[in-house]
Amino acid sequence: MHITALAGGVGGARFLRGLRQHLDGRDDGPHDLTIIGNTGDDITLFGLRVCPDLDTLLYTLGGGVHEGQGWGRAEDTFSVQGELAAYGAVPQWFRLGDLDIATHIARSQWLGQGATLSQVTERLAHRWGLPEQRIRLLPMTDSPVETHVVLAGDEPSAIHFQEWWVRLQASAPVDRFVVAGMDRAAAAPGVLDAIREADVVLLPPSNPVVSIGIILGVPGVREALRGTAAPVVGVSPIIGGAPVRGHADACLAAIGVESSSAAVAGLYTDFLDGWLIDPADRGITVPGVRIVDHDGPLLMTSVETAAGIAGAALDLASALRSP
Repeated sequence: MHITALAGGVGGARFLRGLRQHLDGRDDGPHDLTIIGNTGDDITLFGLRVCPDLDTLLYTLGGGVHEGQGWGRAEDTFSVQGELAAYGAVPQWFRLGDLDIATHIARSQWLGQGATLSQVTERLAHRWGLPEQRIRLLPMTDSPVETHVVLAGDEPSAIHFQEWWVRLQASAPVDRFVVAGMDRAAAAPGVLDAIREADVVLLPPSNPVVSIGIILGVPGVREALRGTAAPVVGVSPIIGGAPVRGHADACLAAIGVESSSAAVAGLYTDFLDGWLIDPADRGITVPGVRIVDHDGPLLMTSVETAAGIAGAALDLASALRSP
């Protein structure tokens, strides 16, 4: 079975780690997983190209993530960041661990030597053992793109998404999101084929606006999802009107969408076939979408619970394929 998933950072990574465990426990393999990762969060810091969502996917699936945070490296230290602070180098609101910096140095060096982001990501994936797990990680595009936030006010100003998300904790009112570079972007090699040729397409519980939504903005991606013969199944990132984690509610408010499971599914109705929801949202309806409530909370409190949620998503996809 060939599975393709569109994913952002922590929620997507934890779901996909659970999916891989679920697949490993089945006896109907082999199963291949292609992940199309969001690069709209990318930022250049201290001269280094940082890809937060791709790195979270690498570290989580490769067994090196800081479990308490859900991002960054386990048992990392911050000597370099501390020395940068001593020099007065900014910004200091985005902390980079010493082990994490090695990833950004390698990426920046290879990009500077002319490698594409896809090629660089493949090299990094080998270091983390993803090919051995039958996982292929693709950036959504090889073109540099960055999400910026236009803050609301009498004199609107724009800041990088990471500053709004990390330094301001998504508390500043937003006029709109702008993805710089998207007008020149193209889907990375293999991205559209991975959607068209999949047996199942999954939308993990990633942020619907600044993760999944940004991937959908890459030319050709939404059209490929509309045209695929595979069932497209999503897992709700909203439970009882609140995001599972992060600031998805603030992002939804910025685009004029209520923070509800039904409203998020409504963002995908041109291609979505199935939607897995928490029991707290039982009874919602979305035209043209089969909705199934999970038999327990949609909370990925462990790899095992994430595996159970992933298995339920695949069961829904199987039911959608059945006549």
